[in-house]
Amino acid sequence: MRRLEPAAIAGVMSRELANFRTYWRGTTFSSVLEPLVYLLAFGLGLGATLVDEVEGVPYIQFVGTGMVATAVIFSSALPAMFGTFVKHRFQNTYDAILAAPVDVEELVTAEMLWIAIRSAVYGCVPLIVTFFWGLEPAPGMLLVPLFAFVTALGFAGFGITMAATVDKIDQFNYVTALFVTPLFLVAGTFFPISGLPHGVQLVAELNPLHQLVELVRGGAFGFEPNDIGRFAFLVAVAFVVWRFAISRMHSRLID
Repeated sequence: MRRLEPAAIAGVMSRELANFRTYWRGTTFSSVLEPLVYLLAFGLGLGATLVDEVEGVPYIQFVGTGMVATAVIFSSALPAMFGTFVKHRFQNTYDAILAAPVDVEELVTAEMLWIAIRSAVYGCVPLIVTFFWGLEPAPGMLLVPLFAFVTALGFAGFGITMAATVDKIDQFNYVTALFVTPLFLVAGTFFPISGLPHGVQLVAELNPLHQLVELVRGGAFGFEPNDIGRFAFLVAVAFVVWRFAISRMHSRLID
């Protein structure tokens, strides 16, 4: 791991910000609307008909705090996959950036940071919306953007890795079906994983989204001692995926 140049990272991120100003409305709309649809459909639909409370928490609040993780993965993994693939394969953006005093490590780091910052903002929207259904503000919620940011770093790195691995853009369908959707469903967002078979519970504990869900609920309803371990796990995942994304992109970009 070489020394990262802040100026190079800032340069790449400033370019992303300049481009984002031209399409932020559509990206924000899709990144915010989809989690809110799930929140209203499950939280209000099931909450009003089948489920009143889960673990002593009103169901709409249970889902609302969990939907932070859904907003994070939708606004980090998917944009990272498609955005990286398009900029590399179709627009040749990365070739132009690497012609400047920027290397692959700085390029990937800047891309991950930009996506994670954006996702951390989008991830807070379901939590804010849940305030209108009785969720009480708590001091621990101030840490939710940090939790979302670290988790988004990992999924941004995952998306970049997949973009550097697949040969065709339609192969992202396999990634979404085999990885993104299962992680989203088995995260404890809509139901506690304690009701799952023991083997599935063990696998779910390795799901970064589940760790994020538990941390967000800890911020809303009270932290537990093992939440420190959950956050450390997210940091470790983000670091490992960051290094792997750099390796894959280096193999793809540098002959």
